[in-house]
Amino acid sequence: MFETLYRTHRFFANQLLYPMMLSSGLAFGLFVGRVYLSHSWTYRFMVWNLFLAWIPYLCSLWAAHLHRNAPERWWALIVPGAIWFVFFPNAPYLVTDFVHLAERPPISFWYDLSMLAAFAWTGCLLAIASLSNMHTLVRAYLGRLVGWLFALGALGLGGLGVYMGRFLRWNSWDLFFQPRSVLADMADRLLNPFDHVRTFGFAFVIAALLFACYWTFTSIQQREHIQE
Repeated sequence: MFETLYRTHRFFANQLLYPMMLSSGLAFGLFVGRVYLSHSWTYRFMVWNLFLAWIPYLCSLWAAHLHRNAPERWWALIVPGAIWFVFFPNAPYLVTDFVHLAERPPISFWYDLSMLAAFAWTGCLLAIASLSNMHTLVRAYLGRLVGWLFALGALGLGGLGVYMGRFLRWNSWDLFFQPRSVLADMADRLLNPFDHVRTFGFAFVIAALLFACYWTFTSIQQREHIQE
């Protein structure tokens, strides 16, 4: 039993579960503190957004677990991979919630700024960790080049997904309930990019931010491996 628990612990540690839980706990704790101090549920939507941000990360854990137990069964990764792809933009979406920042007495502006920063930081961490997991799986099956093409493509589409969520108010589950409308909006922007400069400008900024974070993360990992 101890050996099983240790293997489980090592798996979660390698998948960065503990830092994700710590960051999420900090963000949620600041929210609870705000509710207690203000006697109001302002910013309660942040908790829901944080929950949605966890979905792609949990799907990446699911895929990593399946790969660890049966690496030859690549087709088993299709379902968690597809769900991860659909919900991936929910993680970096938390960065855009700064749009709600305003003076809201009796809570200090700086308290709310710190709380929103904690949620945004956690969203970035969840996005980077889940992408790293999926990138590792794609690289294992299809090679280094395809792995990086996958990562860059996911970052670009993730930026577009954040735009569609923030400005067009689409949710990830709308792909299941209103697929034609969602895909029509996306196709219109992809086929007529010069008519939607704002869309791609915003998506590029989000993707660039995520890429900078992800490149830093992978560089740190590579440095640690070299030192070992």
